[in-house]
Amino acid sequence: MFSGLLIVLLPLVVGYLVRVRSKRLQGTINHAVNGSVYAILLLMGISLAGIENLSSQLSRLGGNALLLFTLTSAFNLVALWWLSRRLALHAGTSPSVKNAPVSKFAAMQGSLLLVGVVALGVTAGVLLGPVLGKALFSHAETLAEWVLYVLLALIGCQLRNSGMPLRQILLNRTGLAIALTLAASSLLAGLLAAPLLSLSWNEGLAMAAGFGWYSLSAILIGDQLGPLMGGVAFFNDLARELLAFVLIPLVIHRHAALAIGYGGATSMDFTLPVIQQHGGVACVPVAVVSGFILSLLSPPLILFLLSL
Repeated sequence: MFSGLLIVLLPLVVGYLVRVRSKRLQGTINHAVNGSVYAILLLMGISLAGIENLSSQLSRLGGNALLLFTLTSAFNLVALWWLSRRLALHAGTSPSVKNAPVSKFAAMQGSLLLVGVVALGVTAGVLLGPVLGKALFSHAETLAEWVLYVLLALIGCQLRNSGMPLRQILLNRTGLAIALTLAASSLLAGLLAAPLLSLSWNEGLAMAAGFGWYSLSAILIGDQLGPLMGGVAFFNDLARELLAFVLIPLVIHRHAALAIGYGGATSMDFTLPVIQQHGGVACVPVAVVSGFILSLLSPPLILFLLSL
């Protein structure tokens, strides 16, 4: 039962054991991660094009993603609002932040680009499918699986060389509390959503365990449950990030924990510039710790739940 879990976790563990001191090599690894994500999402789009009755299935995908997003957001926002009233975390001001997006649209461009990559894959699959036949879709799924192994190894290496020692993570109780609250409320939402999505309890939990890491959740879910559910996981977690870009400036001064926590795993990278710009430097270490914990927790948790 756990053989598939071990096969997929092995590259993550191997990558985590690799220490990289060269900044240049770390930059290369970061670019390789981004390239792998684009490649897999393109292949996921091609696989989606191979689903029978594609138009009706895409409608189902959108409905399921909206349902899961609505439930997880409701649970997350209530839980994080409750937590923010109990934490002494206050945002400050940071008038000048290097590389911070100057508008919400600028912040969202990277996320919207990923949607475009999936759409490009679907278009390629629709156009090439009649010419190449079903072999196109089977080869796309096989290639995506191998790229996934490479991606997991690279992600493990990224986490090891992120500059976040375990001691520093455990001592930041605020970041730890935010991460655990976001994770617990997301899993409760996934458990509730499971019967509504015609999934087993463990599959429902796995769908909600991406914690905003849309690129990885889509890949892991799609590999186990098929491209349709992979698409649901992708759009659920992507919608979280898009809402976070809008939500953070509005609530961070009154409910800093809510603003930081709702971004999920992305609070250590994609939403971090927005958190810093509107919440000040005091929010940065909390956001990085919270995002790091969720990033470290998500892949093994998804794989474990899907192996049950």
